[in-house]
Amino acid sequence: MPFKKIITDIEEQHDVSFNYTEDNIEGLELNPPKKSLSLEQKLEYLTEKTDLSFENIGNKFINIYKKNKASKIICGYILSSADKKPVENANIGLNNKKHFTSDSDGYFEFNKENQNAFIITHVGYASKRISIGNTDANDCFQILLEPEITELHEIKTNSILASGISKNTDGSLEIKPKKFGILPGLIEPDALQTMQQIPGVNSLDESVSSINVRGGTHDQNLFLWNGIRIFQTGHFFGLISVFNPNLAHTISIYKNGSSAFYGESVSSVVAISSTPEKAEKNSFSAGINMINADVYAKYNLSKKSYIEISARKSITDFLETPTYKEYFNKVFQNTTITDFSQNQNVNYQIDKKFGFYDATLKYAQKIGLKDQIVLDLITIKDNLEVFQSATVYDINTSENNVLRQQNYGGNLLWKRNWNNFNTTKINVYNSSYELLANQKTTYGNQIVVQENTVDNNGVNLENNHILNAKFSFSDGYQFNEIGITNLEHVTNPAFYRKTKDVLRTHAVILEGKYNDTISRVYFKGGVRLNYIEKFKKYIAEPRVQVAYGISKSLNLELLGELKSQNSQQIIDLQKDYFGIEKRRWIVSNNGTIPIQRSRQLSLNLAYQKNSWLLDIENFYKKVTGITTSSQGFQNQLEFVRTTGDYEIWGTEMLIQKKINHFLTWLSYTYNENNYHFPNYEYQRFPNNFELTHTLSLAGIYEKNNFKIALGTKWSSGRPKTSPNVSQIDLSDPVLVYNRPNNSNLHMFSQVNLSSTYKWETANGIQYKIGISILNILNRKNEISEYYRISSLTNSIEEVDTFSLQRTPNLSFRISY
Repeated sequence: MPFKKIITDIEEQHDVSFNYTEDNIEGLELNPPKKSLSLEQKLEYLTEKTDLSFENIGNKFINIYKKNKASKIICGYILSSADKKPVENANIGLNNKKHFTSDSDGYFEFNKENQNAFIITHVGYASKRISIGNTDANDCFQILLEPEITELHEIKTNSILASGISKNTDGSLEIKPKKFGILPGLIEPDALQTMQQIPGVNSLDESVSSINVRGGTHDQNLFLWNGIRIFQTGHFFGLISVFNPNLAHTISIYKNGSSAFYGESVSSVVAISSTPEKAEKNSFSAGINMINADVYAKYNLSKKSYIEISARKSITDFLETPTYKEYFNKVFQNTTITDFSQNQNVNYQIDKKFGFYDATLKYAQKIGLKDQIVLDLITIKDNLEVFQSATVYDINTSENNVLRQQNYGGNLLWKRNWNNFNTTKINVYNSSYELLANQKTTYGNQIVVQENTVDNNGVNLENNHILNAKFSFSDGYQFNEIGITNLEHVTNPAFYRKTKDVLRTHAVILEGKYNDTISRVYFKGGVRLNYIEKFKKYIAEPRVQVAYGISKSLNLELLGELKSQNSQQIIDLQKDYFGIEKRRWIVSNNGTIPIQRSRQLSLNLAYQKNSWLLDIENFYKKVTGITTSSQGFQNQLEFVRTTGDYEIWGTEMLIQKKINHFLTWLSYTYNENNYHFPNYEYQRFPNNFELTHTLSLAGIYEKNNFKIALGTKWSSGRPKTSPNVSQIDLSDPVLVYNRPNNSNLHMFSQVNLSSTYKWETANGIQYKIGISILNILNRKNEISEYYRISSLTNSIEEVDTFSLQRTPNLSFRISY
């Protein structure tokens, strides 16, 4: 067999890379080594059968050289670069597994024989590889070793809720999608669906576009994809995450104590990175489920560069699956789309088209040994077209609705490792968001256009410095510009309004970290100083994370932060954008729309031993500068415009036990969450997003390539406001309400199931199938309730919105 074919087979089987010149192997043929041999045994076999020598570097790279016939002495002196003093007992390793050490003068020597390189190692110094080449035997090397300070990886609590989810020392949760196991109802590592399994994180309407972390609204969370702020987080108007679950490498979630380098958020931070921590080989995968299909490909252009693309598109354009129908019914209930059919019940016709897609592109290039450039691009789009018509008393009424939502983003990153102790990162980014609704009606010959656009761009500079093995610090500067435009255009009667606001913010950041793994003390503190140009206002935001290991099994953690936010989402009218995606982004004016500011403190106690995990966290959080229009009121406060704050305190608990291949966990959250609007008649009342009690229970079994998860989630009903019937004249009804949020909906309860199976063929192709069923018991859960005056009956009408009914999903994926 040709020698080149033999080493190609070895590369594929052992995931190594051979380096050689074509002249050395040209025309060489021999019997291949047995596949059952180890890598080292194969190299020994090839060495015996050829006149070649093989240098194995870390079982990753193998250099091929011609054997030299004559042997000569290689000698050298090893010195410290810091003080030029000799380094004694340095280890000199040869590729034939021989080892030598330096003497008190730093001197060493050995016979060259077949050696083409050697590696020098010593505790406290960076390893150094020396190529021998054609060095004259009479010339001794003078080798300077650089002192090495190694930053130890933070200790993590592994397998929280599922494999691939861990907790960092700084209090953040980290998800590794490529190592992700399984969770009830999930067959893919969807970032925003997964985080809802974490205690303290909920979505009251099952939407990834309405994630509430410790009582905050969705827009108070910061979502970053490779440094790009994402303003649209959901496809299908919130039922599917816009982040491709098969793309991300690391997802970091901060409920509290986030780094000072994260701004523009008064609640959580979700940072998603698709950049691998180490080099990966070429790969391709494609998959399909009952909502969408996707492809992913990574190709190494060279040893220092690669390109990565992904694309996902809905299949609803040509196929209406049971999953799609359940999603559609959930999204469009109690919107203007369904209101039309309720009001027109004679010869009613509807024609709808819905589709979405997202796509990403990454290009990474290493330049020399110290520099790297990474370019990331992302595009997200949802498009809905609905045409409805009805004939009543020979009068034709029709309505044509178009709703488009899209987000584009780009980020260019330059990273430089100046040396082992100092690195610099600079990135320039842009994110553009648009929400457009266009409604045409034959009745009154009216056209209504609504548009909300966001343009966000900026520059980030971050320097990281390691002072010693325990202490490091970072400093940086960030510039952020956000411009938001709102447009409303109506014909017949004519109305036009367009507003645009721009805010520019500068931030200086300083952050230090102390990590002593021996005494089990971790401290990270930082401050972010914001300057808002338009208001000439400074805002300081300190952050702190402290952890102390009381013992190897017991850990105490204190997190605190002050944060601010200049943009938010509001609802002018509940029927805006057809009542489907009715929120629009706006920026603060430092008056009627204040800058939102938060302060939060939490104390956590974690115990882990013998596959048991007990985690209890108590927290307090207060957010000021909120507006009533940002809270989604559908009671007497719907048209009231005032500002205030909300205050929440609570406890989050997780108990987890792992037995062989079985993992089970129970989580419970209690919180008390109240509004305070000082200029309103009722100053204090429960928050719209308060869930006093939330309980989740799951059992997960993983063995080999089979995984199955069954779980249930229970929560007390969210607050609602009931009408005061005693004060309503039923002959000419006008809504009169009781005290805001005076009662609660019925409890929410849901049982979910998911299972996956993976297998691999002899040629390395992997197949994976999955099935999930949401709401197995088909429970009709009420998730919102409000009241209105019916135009048909001139009476008070109760309008209920329900969660998903039983919803199955199937998936199939192929990878290689």
